[in-house]
Amino acid sequence: MSFEILLLFALLIAAMATFTLEWLPIDIVALVLVVTLVAAGILTPTQALASFGSEVVFVLASIFVLAGALVRTGALGWLGQALHRLAGHSEARILVSVMALSAAASAVISNTNATAVLMPATLELARKARVSARRLLMPLAYASMLGGTCTLIGTSTNLAANGLFQQLGLKPISLFEFSFVGLILVVSGITYMLLVGRKLIPDVAPVSLTEEYEIDEYLSEIVIPEGSSLAGARLSETPLANLGIAVLSVMRNAKRLFPGPHLRLAAADILIVQASPGSLLAAEEQQGLRLEATASSRGEDLVAGDFRLGEAIVLPQSSLVGKTVRDLRFRQTFGLLLIAIYRRGHAYPVQVRDLPLEAADVLLLQGPQERLAALERNRELWLLGEIARVPFARRRGTIALGALGLAIILGTAGVLPLSFALLSAALTVVLAGCVPASEVYRLVEWRLLVLIAGMMSFGVALQETGGADLMASTIVALVQPLGTYAILATFIIITLLLTQPLSNAAAALVVLPVAVATADQIGVDPRSLAMLVTLAASLSFIAPFEPACLLVYGPGKYRFRDFVKVGLPLTAVVTVLLLVLVPWFWPLRQ
Repeated sequence: MSFEILLLFALLIAAMATFTLEWLPIDIVALVLVVTLVAAGILTPTQALASFGSEVVFVLASIFVLAGALVRTGALGWLGQALHRLAGHSEARILVSVMALSAAASAVISNTNATAVLMPATLELARKARVSARRLLMPLAYASMLGGTCTLIGTSTNLAANGLFQQLGLKPISLFEFSFVGLILVVSGITYMLLVGRKLIPDVAPVSLTEEYEIDEYLSEIVIPEGSSLAGARLSETPLANLGIAVLSVMRNAKRLFPGPHLRLAAADILIVQASPGSLLAAEEQQGLRLEATASSRGEDLVAGDFRLGEAIVLPQSSLVGKTVRDLRFRQTFGLLLIAIYRRGHAYPVQVRDLPLEAADVLLLQGPQERLAALERNRELWLLGEIARVPFARRRGTIALGALGLAIILGTAGVLPLSFALLSAALTVVLAGCVPASEVYRLVEWRLLVLIAGMMSFGVALQETGGADLMASTIVALVQPLGTYAILATFIIITLLLTQPLSNAAAALVVLPVAVATADQIGVDPRSLAMLVTLAASLSFIAPFEPACLLVYGPGKYRFRDFVKVGLPLTAVVTVLLLVLVPWFWPLRQ
């Protein structure tokens, strides 16, 4: 085994560990891989950077802009309205309607956008039909993943794989080449969730928001004594926040006040606060505040008069991602108090001021009812439990839909290359004002583009060094005695496993060169095996690492094991289907 191959394997292992442990952002990891490959002489600078200017990068960027235009103009609002018309009040009917519309939407926009658009309507349907939202949100996300397999532009994985197809000398994937297989997968997925999957999703006893976010034990009452330096000071001027104390309510003369930043405190005020024991002791010692030892503050102390509790989710591509509550001046910006954060099955009930926000974080908010209602019009946070209504801008929405439709027609008919058709459509929606020019670059998921380009370069390196041939020889030696279908199953399993530490697109780009080399060694059509890997990379439902699943993780209050319990059988179902369908539609031997 040569030094170059050893280095490639070491880099792959290091990248997998870094992705899993989240030591570095995924785009930085990809760039480190590219720089290392050039520094080691495995790739020339031209080879390494070719992927960054490839057609797939422009197609993906155009799709992000077009999807953003459809969402911002309200052109996809009809999906939520259709959901209400179709679903009725039967859980089974609601589930089928939710999954069918999610799959249809994700065939033309990203899985994440499809899930985000339909999630508020799904939550509202669950509330009206008195159905547990937990039994609908996971199927919503799974359907968006299944629907993405119906077209070339349905997922970034398909587009990324298509870019590597061309570098590996394979015929490119056409726009609707996946459609028949994708539709079969969608129908099978809906059937599974209807008959089996929804029954595996455990219901949980209803609890209050304060119990869900585990804040009850951190609620206390403190009294401002006579002569305190805090008496007469505005709340925003006090050192309480720096001490890790969040003031949630103020009792004055038996009247409950909302703790706005401009509220002036007074002697004898009773503050309902959220803080750790250490923060309370520091407040007692440094500010002379008196802790009420007999206090029994609970969640009901946080809802009175005109202020309420509510939940909102941080949307993907939101400008809030990566910023802390302190950076955002959250209370001043939104007029709401951020009490706690729910992230990936865990509640963060205290000291959240310096916690950077992530996409799909669910925030527990407190404030005036009109401020909470205003989030329905916000593009950064979506209020859960209500329909986030984006008014349909008829002219601009029609332009956005028409531009996408025309691009698909022109690209399919071969009048224009698909990349130029989609780029033209993206320019059209910007020039027409469907998307403000200032927002265009924020709509593009640059980290994903860098990751895909970097991993395409890594895939080229695997082929150039002979690493793909070595891995293929190992697989053939171990599995070929069991037959060709055993090799197909092995590649599905390898791809599914790699999607856990890596992204779906990255897993496909790593496995594709190995699949092509294996096909050459066993005498089957390389494109057939490559199509199998491409489809498998989008269909891992075992863990909630796919963005669409992360988006429903918090609102559904799921645990990791819930995805394993429901997703493992579904993954087994689609594995069997791929073993049957791929050789049928793309014969192994020509």
